[in-house]
Amino acid sequence: MHLPRPAECQVQGTHSDMCIVRVRRNHLLEDALDEIARQYRKDLFKPLRVHFIGEEGIDAGGVKKEFFQLLVGELLSPDYGMLVYQPESNTYWFNACSLEGEEQFMLMGLVLGLAIYNRVLLDFPLPLPLYKKLLGQAVGLRDLEEMQPMLGRSLRQLLHYEGQHSVEDTFCLTFSVEMDYFGDVRTIPLKPGGEDIPSIRRQFEAFAHGFRILCDGPAIRLFNACEVERLVCGNPNLDFDALERNAKYDGGFSISTPAVQWLWQIVKSDLTLEEKKMFLKFFTGSDRSPIGGLGSLKCIIQRDGPDSSKLPTSHTCFNTLLLPEYCDKDKMLDRIKLAVMNAEGFGLE
Repeated sequence: MHLPRPAECQVQGTHSDMCIVRVRRNHLLEDALDEIARQYRKDLFKPLRVHFIGEEGIDAGGVKKEFFQLLVGELLSPDYGMLVYQPESNTYWFNACSLEGEEQFMLMGLVLGLAIYNRVLLDFPLPLPLYKKLLGQAVGLRDLEEMQPMLGRSLRQLLHYEGQHSVEDTFCLTFSVEMDYFGDVRTIPLKPGGEDIPSIRRQFEAFAHGFRILCDGPAIRLFNACEVERLVCGNPNLDFDALERNAKYDGGFSISTPAVQWLWQIVKSDLTLEEKKMFLKFFTGSDRSPIGGLGSLKCIIQRDGPDSSKLPTSHTCFNTLLLPEYCDKDKMLDRIKLAVMNAEGFGLE
């Protein structure tokens, strides 16, 4: 597969108003790569619509959100080894030893750009220095300290070392050995050319290439790195009070309906943070707030019949929660937890 440099990307042809991507759920990464390679010249700049082959879901936004979430999960998987987890900062960074080709890293960058272009939030915990590099901004030791605090602090201490002997002599950090060749002492690096190894340059340049296919030029440079990160990941703070204030009700529900009051009590007080994120993902298709916070979401709580054993359902395309009018709060809590933990997929044909 060859993806173009940004200057090569131009929208050609008007056979469709949408960029249609068809993928199999159990071959997601492979199919996504093939579809993007097939579509890029004329369709990537059009609104994206996704169809999971063999499923009923019609994409008005919700299927697209799930596609991105599952694709990011594949890209972060240790099975591919493209990224490595940084436990000190809870982020992922490029794997210098990855065996994957440049096309996969290009796809990863393109996924990031496509998500921004289509206004889909991702659970893609990349460190802030990456966004700086994408914007062409300089990075330094302080950025390393943010991503890998222990390593960064250790290197800073070496820089500020004021002992009587050299750093090399004191800490033995030359990563080389000295050998006597018939009286001629030579310094031999443990890895030939080790001091010149470019580390993750290949991976990053392919990633940046993919990202800039859709997100390049003066517009993206109006943002700083923190703002681009928000465009990708949204706001991690979940203000459900703001969501409640902005909610609308339908089907016989109102703000004073007991079932509605139980719902907000459950969401704000009875769910763990992880369960709250799962509920938000079930409701809206994303477990993050948009840039304007949860108060900027237009959401609807709709009555879905009287008390029953049915689970709540949702239309993530329209941020609509379909909620039976359960007879008590405990039953509602049980039904909500069961629904949000089994929410993947849109049915079979």
